[in-house]
Amino acid sequence: MIPSPLPGQPQLHYRDHSLYLEGCRLSDLAREHATPLYVYSRAAMLEALAAYQRGFAGRQVQICYAMKANSSLAVLELFASQGCGFDIVSGGELERVLAAGGDPARVIFSGVGKTRAEMRQALHAGIQCFNVESEAELQVLHEVASGMGVRAPVSIRVNPDVDARTHPYISTGLKGNKFGVAHDRTLAIYQHAASLSGLRVVGIDCHIGSQITQEAPYLDAMDRMLDLVEAIEAAGIPIGHLDFGGGLGIDYNGDTPPAADALWAKLLARLDERGHGERALMIEPGRSLVGNAGVCLTEVLYLKPGEHKNFCIVDAAMNDLPRPAMYQAWHAIVPLEQASTGPERQASVYDVVGPICESGDWLGRDRALAVAPGEHLAVLSAGAYCASMGSTYNSRPRPAEVLVDGDQAHLVRARESVGDLFRHERLLGAGR
Repeated sequence: MIPSPLPGQPQLHYRDHSLYLEGCRLSDLAREHATPLYVYSRAAMLEALAAYQRGFAGRQVQICYAMKANSSLAVLELFASQGCGFDIVSGGELERVLAAGGDPARVIFSGVGKTRAEMRQALHAGIQCFNVESEAELQVLHEVASGMGVRAPVSIRVNPDVDARTHPYISTGLKGNKFGVAHDRTLAIYQHAASLSGLRVVGIDCHIGSQITQEAPYLDAMDRMLDLVEAIEAAGIPIGHLDFGGGLGIDYNGDTPPAADALWAKLLARLDERGHGERALMIEPGRSLVGNAGVCLTEVLYLKPGEHKNFCIVDAAMNDLPRPAMYQAWHAIVPLEQASTGPERQASVYDVVGPICESGDWLGRDRALAVAPGEHLAVLSAGAYCASMGSTYNSRPRPAEVLVDGDQAHLVRARESVGDLFRHERLLGAGR
């Protein structure tokens, strides 16, 4: 029997040769809801959140879920019910928070390209803080807030020039990245912000990247941030909270990120050493809360042997699981049913690919699988940046989403139809 596929997914296990997520047999869900299908574990999300909560016991910390990782309403509702705030990067995400019952007073608005309309929307909703990412944005936010007769609460995102040691597309804290303001410009920008009548300085922010698996980048960023806090406050500008972002990685393929509680024990110890232990803190975890809580189920359509490569063609594709094509990312791929072995069931090595008309449409390279057409596979660690980054390329409707809670499975997003895809399109009329 194959053991539990990943140590980071304790809710995923084989029972009587069938793969279960919590108490739900995944092959049953594949038959009931068809594939591709996203399935999420409520217990796994709560376990991941609990690690942060343990690490922050006795501290003044607000956990803001970075909802770009997975913005399904049921996921947002779950985290809101646990007292989480939300880190948003668009007006659309704010609308999702409100639709899920989230508190706008616990929302922080990040992102380099906020529009005036989004600023007005967020001010009207009464969000907690804008994480401002440029001097130009600071000026526009001042103008918008002044025009509404309010003061916008701001925290300036600092680019500390710290290497997160992750994929370059998801590294955000280096000088060459588009995010945040330069470390050596920070004090001057805070002084300017404090002089603007439409703004109210409430904090300072830093986020250095995603899928970080080492402690050192966090400690380096914290030291650089605390240096700035001390300089800013020495200039007479109080800093109400410190926002250290998110970015903690998960186990995709033998990765060994620190546990959230262990990481924050070290970071909080550093805060204490520097004399900032009583500070109000914010953090913005995303992937580490949902990534290993989800799987994507897919059916094997064809097996295509070749001279140099064998292909296992499935019905999930790069529009459903963009990370391999976008980041060359690894996701474990396992069968939903463990068949008995024999000459006809010997594993072969396949590239697992989808139906999209792109050579980049692959989900896994060189995977040893004993499968046959009509059987189902699970792509693991699919809870983050899969559904939320998905598309309808090749006019492929988005999959359904199911949230499991023990032995109960709840459909939380119905599968789109092709008609849904062109519902808002208009024909010009024949002969024109």
